Amino acid sequence: MKSKPVKPDSRIEWIEHRDPESWTLGIAQDMERMLAVELAIRGRARMLLSGGTTPAPAYAQLAVAPLDWSKITVGLVDERWLSPQDSASNARLVRESLLERADVGRFEPLVREGLTLAESVHAANVEARHADDACVAVLGMGNDGHTASLFPGSVDLERVLASDQPYAALDATGCPVSGDWPLRITLTPFGLAHTRHRLLLLRGETKREVFLRALDGDDIRELPIRAALGIGIEPVRVHWCA
Repeated sequence: MKSKPVKPDSRIEWIEHRDPESWTLGIAQDMERMLAVELAIRGRARMLLSGGTTPAPAYAQLAVAPLDWSKITVGLVDERWLSPQDSASNARLVRESLLERADVGRFEPLVREGLTLAESVHAANVEARHADDACVAVLGMGNDGHTASLFPGSVDLERVLASDQPYAALDATGCPVSGDWPLRITLTPFGLAHTRHRLLLLRGETKREVFLRALDGDDIRELPIRAALGIGIEPVRVHWCA
């Protein structure tokens, strides 16, 4: 079946790749370019990464880029409320795919050992408020239209969408896609708006269709990926392959 065409939309740049290998390479090259520009202008750079197995190959590819990694700070878009050592944590995924391969200057975890959920969120907000805006945030999207940990149907979604802090705690109990980890720390729309570039990584026809549906409406509560659209100066760069 032929894919539904993506109509021109000023909020996005749609980048279609022929296969997973070119998709991975294209994402890594995009990130390398953004980091290199930021380093050239500011002498340092900060980026926010999503977890999951989908972006991991792109992070591993990025790790071999000839960048001054000592001047780069890596943070997270969101995190499950569990130990950073847990195999399901985003911190561990980022550590194994990037931090152990490149000599990154600094890593900003969201879950802080020995702190409560509320204390960890406070620490993340203090850190983000005093840090440079991220030059790039890497986002994913679920089949339910969630991005970061902004889950449709979450009892906390309205509060998080209205937050004036970069990060917030969210309880996604009852949201099937949250799985066994309903408690999360997530970047808010406010925090997302303070990133210069946003990359959205999509694979497969189902996610393509969900994203096209998101472009046709404006209710963020229905499809939270809409929170990433139409903010900032730069359009969202959407990397897709089947």
